Amino acid sequence: MCGIVGYSGVRRAAPVLLEGLEKLEYRGYDSAGIAVCDGGVIRIAKKKGRVKEIAQAADFNGSVGIGHTRWATHGKPSERNAHPHVYGKFAIVHNGIIENATELKEECLARGESFASETDSEVLVHLVAACYRGNFLQAVSEGLRRCQGSYAVAVLCEDFPDEIVCARGGSPLVVGVKEGETFIASDLAAIASERAEVYVAEEGEFVCVKAGSAVFYDRNLVVKQKERLQYDYNGDSPEKMGFRHFMQKEMSEIPSVLKKSKLILSNREFYKVLCQTKYIDIIACGTAYHSGLCAKYAFESLCRVKTEASIASEYRYCNPIVGKKSLVIAVSQSGETADTLAAAALAKERGAYLAAVTNVPYSSLTRLADYVLPTDAGFEVAVAATKSFNAQLALLYSLADLRSGGGGEWLKGADALAERVLEVSEGVRAWTPYFLNAKSVYFIGRGVDYCTALEGSLKLKEITYLPSEGYPAGELKHGTLALVDEGTPVVAIITQKALAEKTMNAVHETRARGARVFLVTSLPECAEHPEVTASVVIPACREIFSPVLSMIPLQKLAYYVSIARGIDPDKPRNLAKSVTVE
Repeated sequence: MCGIVGYSGVRRAAPVLLEGLEKLEYRGYDSAGIAVCDGGVIRIAKKKGRVKEIAQAADFNGSVGIGHTRWATHGKPSERNAHPHVYGKFAIVHNGIIENATELKEECLARGESFASETDSEVLVHLVAACYRGNFLQAVSEGLRRCQGSYAVAVLCEDFPDEIVCARGGSPLVVGVKEGETFIASDLAAIASERAEVYVAEEGEFVCVKAGSAVFYDRNLVVKQKERLQYDYNGDSPEKMGFRHFMQKEMSEIPSVLKKSKLILSNREFYKVLCQTKYIDIIACGTAYHSGLCAKYAFESLCRVKTEASIASEYRYCNPIVGKKSLVIAVSQSGETADTLAAAALAKERGAYLAAVTNVPYSSLTRLADYVLPTDAGFEVAVAATKSFNAQLALLYSLADLRSGGGGEWLKGADALAERVLEVSEGVRAWTPYFLNAKSVYFIGRGVDYCTALEGSLKLKEITYLPSEGYPAGELKHGTLALVDEGTPVVAIITQKALAEKTMNAVHETRARGARVFLVTSLPECAEHPEVTASVVIPACREIFSPVLSMIPLQKLAYYVSIARGIDPDKPRNLAKSVTVE
């Protein structure tokens, strides 16, 4: 949630900040703003809406500044609630939630201070100002010490016009340094193209940033030495590369993601844990949870290992039974998902081995885990996950394949199959007229196809705003069939031959109520059924691994329906890519 950028260097700060914010819009785009130290005076520009709304701020002078793109938690999206927040000599941007903001605000009001917004974040700038006695770093440290919750902050002070003070407490922050310039950001995506040496702020650390330098301090303000992050300068700069949307580009990259997917188990200790555990628990949220559900079927079917997939936000509050030395796999694209981090920490506290499946090797989850399993999918900018889902499946399926005695053969040729699926999936574009004004859409399947149905439904509702649900095909007649009427779109997924007839029974039931049935299948004979309105026939693979292919047409369907409804698929309303708050 929320994106933070900062710059101190030889260039005018405003254009650098705006470019960085545009690359972080996937973290929030309810409002945006920047603050620049210009001649010892802090100048502010902020607006409701996208970063382009503050483009006029690019004419600010000054070579030091901070910026923010917001995903609202406290206070509705508005210019008033946009960051940066200013009080006295200070300006601040904040990613996170201050849980005791109400009581802290009451203290400020009792001192006669006034507030300009409804946000929890504004109290931070008041705290820093109240603690300031000439020492900028000390004031930020003392102010944050009063706070409960999570934060990554960047602060300007008019008395220190060439400096930014930053701090991390539960929300991500990276720092890039090169000759004469220093950059800060919530995510490497904002600064990767600068080809700077990058350092990751750890929990509880502070950073004093000046042009060409960054000094790190621990929570006691003792200077720390940092190791630079190793990353691919060429592969880690997100651009659309001629595609209309990032989502379209990222779907096109699925074959290459599968081709380079490989499970490197150089850690013999993890291999031993994987092969000896009698219980696997997978914890995740959203799309990552659906990849976990798919993996549950694979582990149980291939390995005969009891496996549960749990929604992290439920797992952490249900007092879970965690067997000592059981294996818990936490799945998170960003590695910063707050609920997944909390659930993972709980599992580890209770004696489980913790493995992290994540796309960000410098994330909070990787530092928490005993074992790190990177998906290596590259930057994913669109809010709706596509290639990262397929990458998670490739890795999790490889674990199941390895545990069952396989040698990873299932992955050979997966990239070529995905290329073919991308081609045939273009046919779903013709389905869009049936979905445009649907009052509800249902995705159905059995077994692993039910997992695909859940993820297909999530994709559609995320970026088209159509009410949609995924159901086990056999459950329709136990209540949901009452919602199916003339013209209701029903999407059926059939890739398992033994279950095909059973799922087709549900197709008959919905068609008898007037539904339009759309089919994604690897079985051509199902596509030929007269009750099917339209179909996409995908190449067959080993059935237990089929979601890695069958999901692609559903991603494409969501994309084309979104376009047809006039919605930006990269930036759906009310959602952000990285959910760093509870």
